[in-house]
Formats: sequence, C-alpha cells, structure tokens
Amino acid sequence: MLIRVPPGWAMPDSAATPEALVLGRRAGLRRLGAIATGLALSPASSAMAADQGLFAPPRNPAYPAGREITAEREATTYNNYYEFGTDKGIWRGAQKLPQRPWVLQVDGLVDAPRSFDIDDLLRSMPLEERVYRLRCVEAWSMVVPWSGFPLAALLKTVGVKAGARFLRFETAALPAVMPGLRQSWYPWPYVEGCTLEEAVNELSFLAVGAYGKALPPQNGGPLRLHQPWKYGFKAGKSLVRITLTDQRPKTFWEEIQPQEYGFWANVNPAVGHPRWSQAQERVLGSGERIPTQLFNGYGEWVAGLYSQLQKERLWT
Repeated sequence: MLIRVPPGWAMPDSAATPEALVLGRRAGLRRLGAIATGLALSPASSAMAADQGLFAPPRNPAYPAGREITAEREATTYNNYYEFGTDKGIWRGAQKLPQRPWVLQVDGLVDAPRSFDIDDLLRSMPLEERVYRLRCVEAWSMVVPWSGFPLAALLKTVGVKAGARFLRFETAALPAVMPGLRQSWYPWPYVEGCTLEEAVNELSFLAVGAYGKALPPQNGGPLRLHQPWKYGFKAGKSLVRITLTDQRPKTFWEEIQPQEYGFWANVNPAVGHPRWSQAQERVLGSGERIPTQLFNGYGEWVAGLYSQLQKERLWT
C-alpha cells in the first residue's frame, strides 16, 4: 500500500552517530582532503564534484512558497521510494543507487529522439532554483529549494510532433540495488504520466538538485519530475525515459488501486482520499497541521488547464 502513517517523521538527531566517532578525527580529515584534491573520486564522480555549481543556480522568485523551507535533514531522511522499501527510512539504502553514468532517453512522437547523458543535459538546459511546496497524498508536506529546468525546455530541444498528447515517464529499475523490485506484485517499473498541456505549463520542472547540491538518490536523483500542484506520487523519481504518445499512459498506482489513485491527482482539500480527509496537511519537521490549498496553492498557474474537464476525476 502507498499510504502509511508512521508514529514519527524522521530519525532524531540524537540517534545519528557523529562522523568523528565513525571515521576517527584523522581519518575524517584525510577523507575531506582526498575529496578536495579529487584523489578519492572516480572519473564520473570527479566530474560531478567539479560541476557542483550547476546545482546552485540563481533562484527564480516568481513562485513564492509562502512558507519556510523545510530543513534539509528532514527532507532528505523522510522519503517514499518503493523501489527501496515501504518505510520512510530508505535514505541509507538508496545511497547504493549509482548517479553516474546516467542516461535519459526521450522518444516517441518527437522530431529528434535522443539519449541524453545527464551531465551534457545539465550543461545545455537553462538551470534555475525554484522553491516549491510538495504535498503528499498521505497528508504531509514540505517546502524544498529545487534546482533544475522547465520540462518545456527539454521538449523544445527534441521537438514535439503534432499527434503527441501525453507524456509517459519511466523510472529506473535496478534489481541489484533496489530490493523493493523483489515485490513482484507491483507493476515495475514505476510509470507516471501527464498531458502535453500540463508538461509545457511553466510550473512543470525537472529537478536535478536540492539545497544547492546534487539531488540525493532518495529524493529522486539524479533527475526527477516535480509538478507542485499535484500529489507527490505523480513525481517520477530517477527518470530514465520520457515517451511522448497519443495514448494516455496507465500509471503505477492506477494499475494497483484505480479506485484510490487516478491519472490527474490534483490537490484538492475538498475531495478526500477514500480512507482519510485531505483538508489538512502535516508540515514535515514542525508537525504543525495547516489547511490544504486547492491545487496546493498554485491555482493561478494551472486551474485553466482543467476548465473543460469537469467530467474527469481530477482529484486524488
């Protein structure tokens, strides 16, 4: 099941062993020195370290979150990522997911299908930072400074054919490092989707970083989708393929529980999940409960996308 309400939100600071006790002070200093000189890094990770500036681009002020940014520790240690397990504490196990080399395939109804090396893609896209809210269908939320680029910029690069109506997002499926893939009753790989109109909306964002750093694997690194007016399960993590198509894709949670999770999944406080209310959300870190906003507060940018779709199941 996707929905779990744990008794606590993250590992407390008191449970974390200080690095100096694990490595020893001298070993820790040696490790830092090796990283600084690149002696302990593989060619791929050396290139990634050299490009850390790519993950801290200028912030775009056009999309104010209206709330304080969630502490980095909290946002990076409380994660849904079923490929690594069904509890929230998968962040340690997710470190096994290799971040380089990484290739994103874009195909289907496009003028120029391509396979993008992630680092080449980063250097070719208009990178910026956006502070976005994230609202989980489980009724918790956080605010994260994501770095990345508009999905529309990628689509412009490959060109969109006239018949394209939907985007299908496919995420990584690596059994060697993802123990959750052994749960064969799930329809792996994780698939998500949206309409072309949603994809080219200015809010649709491909994130490659967070908090001025490369996006951690547990948060969907090296590349994830974020559409902040939708519930978080719509955000495909660790993307490996984007296909433009004329057919609406059947998404992961639609396949499993269509009565609870639909294709659109726009945030609406007035439409509850079949098993709980969506009227309020728990703010990650503080535990404060606040009213949920329609479209997660982004209605001025996206409400018009759905004005002719009243017969569709637009919520949850």
